[in-house]
Amino acid sequence: MSPAILLLLAFGLGLVGWLAGRSRAWAFRRTTPDGRIHSLPEFHAWYVALWVAVPAVLFALLWQAISPALVLQHVLADPAAAALPAFGFEREAMMAEARAVATGAAPAVFNDEAEGLVEPFRIALGRYDAIGLAVTLLMAFAGGAFSFLRLRPDFTARTRVERAVMALLLIASLVAILTTVGIIASLVFETVRFFGMVSPVDFLLGTHWAPDPMSSGAPDGSAFGAIPLFWGTIYIGAIIAMAVAIPLGLMSAIYLTQYASPSVRTIMKPLLEILAGVPTVVYGYFAALTVAPAVRDAAQAIGIADASTESAMAAGLVMGVMIIPFVSSMADDSIAAVPQAMRDGSLAMGATRSETIRKVLVPAALPGIVAGIMLAISRAIGETMIVVMAAGAAANLSANPFASMTTVTFQIVAMLTGEGSFDHPATLSAFALGMVLFLVTLALNFIALRVVKRYREAYD
Repeated sequence: MSPAILLLLAFGLGLVGWLAGRSRAWAFRRTTPDGRIHSLPEFHAWYVALWVAVPAVLFALLWQAISPALVLQHVLADPAAAALPAFGFEREAMMAEARAVATGAAPAVFNDEAEGLVEPFRIALGRYDAIGLAVTLLMAFAGGAFSFLRLRPDFTARTRVERAVMALLLIASLVAILTTVGIIASLVFETVRFFGMVSPVDFLLGTHWAPDPMSSGAPDGSAFGAIPLFWGTIYIGAIIAMAVAIPLGLMSAIYLTQYASPSVRTIMKPLLEILAGVPTVVYGYFAALTVAPAVRDAAQAIGIADASTESAMAAGLVMGVMIIPFVSSMADDSIAAVPQAMRDGSLAMGATRSETIRKVLVPAALPGIVAGIMLAISRAIGETMIVVMAAGAAANLSANPFASMTTVTFQIVAMLTGEGSFDHPATLSAFALGMVLFLVTLALNFIALRVVKRYREAYD
């Protein structure tokens, strides 16, 4: 049985409970002497609906998680399963074929040995679907009867419903926190495993990066020096890209807020923010097919003979264009939020518009501008597709912007998409790189908060 059927059934029964609870609350209004009840009829209705739907939905989700194992256990206990291979891909394929035929997803099996499993699968699926349906209905009716019989004119339905909503909001807020905790825990666990094989000193201070995912035996710590990766990430994402994004983003924000007419702003601001909606793979193709050859030709024209088609300059330029909206939007909102009285006061004192912008508006909006720049840097150092297509895979420790470089994100992709074992240090190095990238991003956020706190001012 499809999970959607049980969920729709639970919500349908919840609607019935809602109508029953509301009807009973209105009956209380008609039968009480003064016609007053503690809570509105809608709260009585939601109280009953929650008691009907929530237990049914929780059981439906739990049943969909455990019923496949029960079905498989029932089928394997059938004598027809004795002819199956002991383990392996062939066994799984035959089981999948029989299940598909039993559910009607396939007309026939490909392996003749799977034909005998079709009927056991059909029987097991029918049995456990019926059990799931019966228990879902039973839980819904039990919750509905319990809540319906508790309704009285003085019943505090509003308080209980609000508590349930508060619990739901708390659970929703904990999802992000628990997800972050899970990510950090997995990174820490795998990073500890990696540093058990490779010295942290070799990894953090080494200048040679050449891990071999297919090698066997004791790992060579000298091949895991990540300094070139860190430098490539900073050089492309935090130097070249920000040299493009910060001036263009800040100047565009100043123009749109201080000089552009309302009609021009209405057109240009959405067009500028469209850059944030372009998929990064499109930027990557643009960098690889258009910008990179142009950068190479320009470098060769000025006498740099060893300019590479895959260069840090090409990736950084396109990445800078991609993150312009992050800087521009935050700076735009921050400058627009400065009180009009500060502008008027500066102009009244004889300052020109440009002096007002430089000495009043930008300093007052500095917390928001800095926050936008930090957000843009975090976005840039975590970018992958542009680097994969335009910067190359060579781990070079060079200040030449026309040389091929690689970044932390590129190497994470390279290490985790190969055929290496997750027990191999080359694969585990991706988690160590991810941990370093996480710590760098966290440090940038702390720096942004400190800067914002330092320059924040309160305006009346």
